[in-house]
Amino acid sequence: MKNRITTVIMVLLAVFVTLGGTTSCKSKKRLAKEAAEAEYKSRVEQATKDLNAILDDETLWTLEEKEARVKTIKDWNLQNAEVDDLLFQVEKKLARERAQKEEEERMNAQQQQQQEAANVVLEKNFNSIARAGGTAQANRLINETLGLFESANVPVLIIISQNAGFNDYDRPTTIEKYLNYLKDQKKTADKVYEIKYNDNGKINELELIKK
Repeated sequence: MKNRITTVIMVLLAVFVTLGGTTSCKSKKRLAKEAAEAEYKSRVEQATKDLNAILDDETLWTLEEKEARVKTIKDWNLQNAEVDDLLFQVEKKLARERAQKEEEERMNAQQQQQQEAANVVLEKNFNSIARAGGTAQANRLINETLGLFESANVPVLIIISQNAGFNDYDRPTTIEKYLNYLKDQKKTADKVYEIKYNDNGKINELELIKK
């Protein structure tokens, strides 16, 4: 009788352990599924929020940061219709922004090249005037150089010193007076610092810096 009771107790314990293990396993699977669903929902909400913000220009992100965010969202592979539609719209928008940025960079590089070429031409003309063999030659070079400017009265600013980002200027003059100064003094010209142009490509302001 005692052995029978012991056997029954052992069987019951085995059943309880089995049932408990099965319940625990099911509970873990359910929790893991709920966690995955919660993470998916959170990512969909975040993706929707970020993509709408990019579309509406409501972020302070750079173009590169926006492109990186889009890549991250695509890597999530959410397979959500709303997110997919937003991704399509955002990628078109960023493609336009990328093309515009590249065009601006190309234009800036072109302007920089033009600026450097103009600097070389002006400095060459200035030094040629200062070294001219006679008045007639100097006057001819002056007239050629004035043709690059909007008028003979275009202001010329000469930086005599720079300190902590501030420029100290000599007395303002005009391009005609400066060119005649070079002719009369026969001194080495100052270095071109900055050139500004009007809409017709003529120089309307010149900034020099003493060598």
